[in-house]
Amino acid sequence: MAAQVKVAVIYYSATGITYQMAQAAAEAAGEAGAEVRLRKVRELAPDEAIRSNSGWQAHRLETQNVEEAQPDDLSWADVVIFGSPTRYGLIAAQLKQFIDTTGPLWAQGALANKVYSGFTSTATEHGGQESTLLSLFHVFYHWGGIVVTPGYTEPSQFTAGNPYGASHTSNNGETAPDHIALEATALTAKRAVRIGAALKQGLAG
Repeated sequence: MAAQVKVAVIYYSATGITYQMAQAAAEAAGEAGAEVRLRKVRELAPDEAIRSNSGWQAHRLETQNVEEAQPDDLSWADVVIFGSPTRYGLIAAQLKQFIDTTGPLWAQGALANKVYSGFTSTATEHGGQESTLLSLFHVFYHWGGIVVTPGYTEPSQFTAGNPYGASHTSNNGETAPDHIALEATALTAKRAVRIGAALKQGLAG
């Protein structure tokens, strides 16, 4: 690619399922030649709630050294990939809170003309995966972004089955992302990098 693409993978994860998908996205973006920032959004839940769930508490300790996302990560990036578990068919409040801090960047037009994509996980099958991704895309439309999805661009997608973005069913946190979910996440990231590189080159031309 003519110019290196900068990718921000920004996610929220309570017990680590979405984090594993975020790692897969970041790794795939790096393999595609991008410079990558992996960032978590700030936790909003009270400490007592986190301590009451051993998986939640363990994951917080596991990722204590992952940097928290800042608005600068969005202005820096050419490509932004968001990840979130579903909450009643919508993204988690923690990710939404971060998005709600982006007003100044949006007002400056600093979020337009970038590539955006997403991935999600649910506790149960059909637990709102598609609606969560589609609701996330509404943000990108307001920003003037270019939404890139995995679609059915690879044979593996006919197994993964979600053209809107990578998704996984965790069975209430008991099942880690399998190779199908991780391959779909990697495909999502690689397509975002490829289109992001073409867009960056085109805008510079």
